[in-house]
Amino acid sequence: MSSEHIQGTVADGYESVREEFAAVATEEGGDYAAQLVAHVAGERVVDLWTGPEITADSLTGVFSSTKGAAHLVVALLVQDGVLDLDERVSHYWPEFGAAGKAAITLRDLLAHRAGVVGADHGFTAEEIADDRIIAERLAPQKPYWRPGTAFGYHALVIGALTGEVVRRVTGRSIQEHYEERVRKPYDLDFYLGLPEDLEPRFLTTQPMLPTPEQLAALEANATGPDSLTAIAFNRNHPEAPELWDLPNLKQVRQLSPASVGGVASARGLAGMYAAAISGPEPLLTPETAADVAQIHSIGDDLSTRGPNAFGLGFSVVSYDYPVLGQGAFGHSGAAGSQAFADPRTGLAYGYNRRRFAFPGGAAPENTRLIQAVHTSVIAKRA
Repeated sequence: MSSEHIQGTVADGYESVREEFAAVATEEGGDYAAQLVAHVAGERVVDLWTGPEITADSLTGVFSSTKGAAHLVVALLVQDGVLDLDERVSHYWPEFGAAGKAAITLRDLLAHRAGVVGADHGFTAEEIADDRIIAERLAPQKPYWRPGTAFGYHALVIGALTGEVVRRVTGRSIQEHYEERVRKPYDLDFYLGLPEDLEPRFLTTQPMLPTPEQLAALEANATGPDSLTAIAFNRNHPEAPELWDLPNLKQVRQLSPASVGGVASARGLAGMYAAAISGPEPLLTPETAADVAQIHSIGDDLSTRGPNAFGLGFSVVSYDYPVLGQGAFGHSGAAGSQAFADPRTGLAYGYNRRRFAFPGGAAPENTRLIQAVHTSVIAKRA
């Protein structure tokens, strides 16, 4: 695919980003559909899209990139003094203290150290769509490791757990806070609860189409239905929906569980992180941004069975993309999305694709695209 098939614009000095995006599209081939947006110091410098049906305004499920929006709210409430990172979760939410969880702090929870990655018998589609039900189910749940001794990605439940803390303290949901403090003031195309009138802009997520070699790799690394990985990703319920299909369920789009239920465009993803760090009054102070990006958990992730690094509710993005500055924070999504802020360069990045990428999580092409964007940012500063 030539660069002529890439829609949108780039600012002077970012032409190489368009070329790299075109190269990715050529290699992906088929029905590859994606969006790529970047802001620098609050100015949109990359705004590209390509592929069948997709436009700049198309919205897709962004899976765990939703966690960035949810935990931006938590960061704001900590910044306001409403929440205390070192207070016990059970202080705010007494029922959570059952089964050996009484000493878990909000900091432990945000750093994926609590050990409450799922429920013994899993969740139905209706349950996984509703944060209140998830929280109610997990309050009596015994942790899967001694809290604080290790960490593991709370993939489908972290937003329900932190969200219940927010609700207990403020009387309002994470989704309500996000709408009023973040999405609406900045007119972001990133929704925690998709309005009915925007449904026509939604594009369903398409399932992964692995090659024979990729399928063999997936099968070789498959885990049993009672493994910690299966529990963390809700594969331990016989009627659990497929992960890739979650945003295609209207109930998930409407209720928007704060772990995985967000719907966005790349403009919305990048725009949220630009609002967090840029402008005359960024949402986060430099001190708060540094706090959420500070490494709290690093090493072998018990849920994903691989290396990982977390700050407070956010991923430590420079762990996966060393070209980025220390202090970059954000979150990827299972279908391939990636979104983050790099305060040292003022870069806010958003990438979104429609078809679920192999092997799940941030799509591999993000490495090339982030490198291209970052190289242009540095060249412009020189």
